[in-house]
Amino acid sequence: MKVNNPLYKKIGIHLIASIFTVEKGIVKVLLVKRTNKPYKDKWALVGGALYNNEDLEEGIKREIFEKTGIVGIDVSIFKVFGKIKRSPVQRMIALGYLGVIDANKVNFLKQTLKTSDADWFALDNIPPLAYDHKEILDAAFNELKNKIVESNILQSLYPNGFTMPEIQKVYETIFNKTIDKRNFRKKFFSLGIIEDTNKYTKFEGTKPAKLYRFKKHIKIKNVL
Repeated sequence: MKVNNPLYKKIGIHLIASIFTVEKGIVKVLLVKRTNKPYKDKWALVGGALYNNEDLEEGIKREIFEKTGIVGIDVSIFKVFGKIKRSPVQRMIALGYLGVIDANKVNFLKQTLKTSDADWFALDNIPPLAYDHKEILDAAFNELKNKIVESNILQSLYPNGFTMPEIQKVYETIFNKTIDKRNFRKKFFSLGIIEDTNKYTKFEGTKPAKLYRFKKHIKIKNVL
């Protein structure tokens, strides 16, 4: 490698996080509105450029904190995005991160030095996004589907429990399909991964529904 080769110059790294939550069975992603060029006043996923004096984990934590004020969220890399002209400023490689969070347990800043707004958006109501963030979001959502059936990610989304209508709506939203209510409940209960909390809560309508929670240290299995 010849460090003075001009083909090595002006290349940077973006760290971009798709942070998901679920509210009343609706999957949402956290977006921020930019105040800086390029893409001023455009909505974007949470993230920014890596400093050359920090490692990746430090960088993504800093970007999430600077753009939202959120600390302590667990995110992981799921894909690299490297189209040559994905940024109009210079060549920027993007590392896509995925995380989930309980929206009821976190407060985020509506404004920061580099953002003028922040909010949760349902996946069927995403505004035009900066850069290639729509492509990154779509890829993150596909990865979320995989994690739903291969990991315990739902436990992070529902630390305080859920109703059966609510969890069914999550599966229907994520996998874009209508699921038979009776078969879904039968399969879910047969897996032995949930337990009754002996509590009730309202989900949709006025009739209280029984509240369940995932058992600890149990691998969630595919219910579809």
